[in-house]
Amino acid sequence: MSIPTPTSTTAAPSKDGAQAQVPQNAASLQTFVFALFFVFGGITSLNDVIIPKLKDLFTLSYAQAMLVQSAFFAAYFFVSIPAAAVVQRIGYMRSAVVGLLTMAAGCLLFIPASYSGMFITFLLALFVLASGITIVQVVANPLISMLGKPQTASSRLTFAQAFNSLGTTVFPYVGAILILGSLATVDVSTLSGAALDAYRQEETRVVVNTYIGLAIALALLGGAVWINRRKLVETAAPSENILHAFDLLKQPRFALGALCIFLYVGAEVAIGSVIVNYLMESHVMGLGAEEAGKHVPLYWGGAMVGRFIGAALLRMFSPGKVLAFAAAVTITLLLVSANTTGAVSGWSLLAIGLFNSIMFPTIFTLACEGLGARTAEGSGVICVAIVGGAIVPLLMGFAADMAGLKMSLIVPAVCYAVIVYFGLYARRPHGA
Repeated sequence: MSIPTPTSTTAAPSKDGAQAQVPQNAASLQTFVFALFFVFGGITSLNDVIIPKLKDLFTLSYAQAMLVQSAFFAAYFFVSIPAAAVVQRIGYMRSAVVGLLTMAAGCLLFIPASYSGMFITFLLALFVLASGITIVQVVANPLISMLGKPQTASSRLTFAQAFNSLGTTVFPYVGAILILGSLATVDVSTLSGAALDAYRQEETRVVVNTYIGLAIALALLGGAVWINRRKLVETAAPSENILHAFDLLKQPRFALGALCIFLYVGAEVAIGSVIVNYLMESHVMGLGAEEAGKHVPLYWGGAMVGRFIGAALLRMFSPGKVLAFAAAVTITLLLVSANTTGAVSGWSLLAIGLFNSIMFPTIFTLACEGLGARTAEGSGVICVAIVGGAIVPLLMGFAADMAGLKMSLIVPAVCYAVIVYFGLYARRPHGA
């Protein structure tokens, strides 16, 4: 599978001495890409607010509540490669519009989901929403790498991810007020039949209103991207079998990097998903639902701050070493949180966001280093690996049901241990 590439009159030398094409209007195009990162990051993080709401309304176990993330991130598994084929056919900017409109459609599906009063219909709406996000992310990751010099691709992608983190910081705070501020005080187990259906429709209305607003914003952004679609002049690539991209997994460095994306996204999402319930536990911080929800932005906000700092650090130190260090510190924080109580336990878990910050972009660029013209194919495969966000949280949910939330932290700790290994493995430039 080959993806169209931008054409340009400005050439930048790549690491191997080849000439990489950088669009002349790269700066203005980056603005659109930053907006895409902001939007899909923010909407993804809203799952952390929806989970406790739906868990309460549908009296779910932790494992069942984690199906929210499973439905959402399953889209990356099913849609990433077809999304890359869409980019191959119609180009980056038009594909971004398709993704944004698909996201808007997913948001609007929350309306019939609310009226149905059934948990599974919310999962369907989340899957469609995530399908649009997948398309947008398949576009955004390689595109931001192309809009500048190859030597600074890792730093540039980290900087773009900071806008992703800005979205994940802003959206949960607003979501906590709108959604968790009205968290039910009625014991749902005492209701049945028509009374239960009516109650669920009423309580999910705040969720619906939130997502209707998002649908309108997404449609407007899609229109803006469509109007500016001709700013990126792309050279069509020959059509190839999209499954050819998986041949890249024969390369050990890329395969290990894809595995680490699976584990990293899974661990990050799993931790974010339990923060509200974790901080509400009496032996942690004993917060109310809305107040606990307002702490979620601190987790994602740490990632935002860390990405701005990381964009500079990655220009000074080996990305592999920075990655290994960050993952090792994260394991330490998980151990501290699991073995302490009160504020120390809560804040050590929230602090993980700071060290998560550089992981996705660094793993992505280290895995794709040396792929050359096949970098876009690598992006499609790596986006498939984001399905870790569907599986690892579910495993953590089962662990929480069996042994409690604190003991379940061992699941993400194992994930980060593998990332430490990859950072050390990829600390030297490809081919060195």
